[in-house]
Amino acid sequence: MDDWGQHHRYLFAVAYRLLGSSADAEDAVQEAFIRLRTSAPAELEHPRAWLTTVTSRICLDMLGSARARHETYVGTWLPEPLVAYDDSDLGEVSVLRESVRTAVLLVLESLTPAERVAFVLHDVFGMDFDRIATVVDRTPQACRQLASRARRRVRADAPPRVPVSAEEHRRITATFLKAASDGDLAELVNLLDPQVVLRSDGGGAVHAARVPVHGREQVMTLLSGLARRYASVTLRPVRLAGGDGVVLSLDAKVIGVIGIEISGGRITELNLVVNPAKLPRSGETSEPDAAG
Repeated sequence: MDDWGQHHRYLFAVAYRLLGSSADAEDAVQEAFIRLRTSAPAELEHPRAWLTTVTSRICLDMLGSARARHETYVGTWLPEPLVAYDDSDLGEVSVLRESVRTAVLLVLESLTPAERVAFVLHDVFGMDFDRIATVVDRTPQACRQLASRARRRVRADAPPRVPVSAEEHRRITATFLKAASDGDLAELVNLLDPQVVLRSDGGGAVHAARVPVHGREQVMTLLSGLARRYASVTLRPVRLAGGDGVVLSLDAKVIGVIGIEISGGRITELNLVVNPAKLPRSGETSEPDAAG
């Protein structure tokens, strides 16, 4: 049985939501498959369930060290963007898509590791609390409370968006792309929500705003400066997990990815990742309507 082919995408989807890093998620999944070969029961009726439990335990262990790294991170930390990625075949599309919103992943970063695991496994992937208890080493009732606390935080700090169709998201992204490429500041202003927020993650290695920038005027000032400084940068649309975005390239090298969130016909969030450590996978890009 090709366990890797059958279960890899699902396990990666779980691990990414638990860790916010595709590299760390891949490491966790690979370790789970190694354990499948070396320490799984001889008669394993449900390999996906076993692998999910093991992957989640590995992620739980990794979350402690990840939190320590993020606390000393220079500037704003953003999750690694997933480019040309679609896991809509894994379950409820709206739940999966909502759970990879940057705003949601940032809230998950503020939770305890056990809260994050309980919320992701139950609310996103539908795992029952008896199974979650074996992951976090708590009682099922304690796991229920963990998930409930996490759910309240997510609802308070990253409330659900008004649904935006894929067509509208692509249209507004394309308009943003054209306006940015043409230097059409008037059109850019029209696209931005008055309360828009721009976050940028340089990881301390590349120049980026150290704190989120709030408000249309402040965001426009930053975008105008970036446009002047990087006039030769090429922009193109790309499918991101959770929505569409823009890839920035210079001399055929990816130097950044912008995730775009939209509500009410306007852009409410721009999440710019320029940390080189988070961009290697961004070389595998495609047009939004070409992603599977």
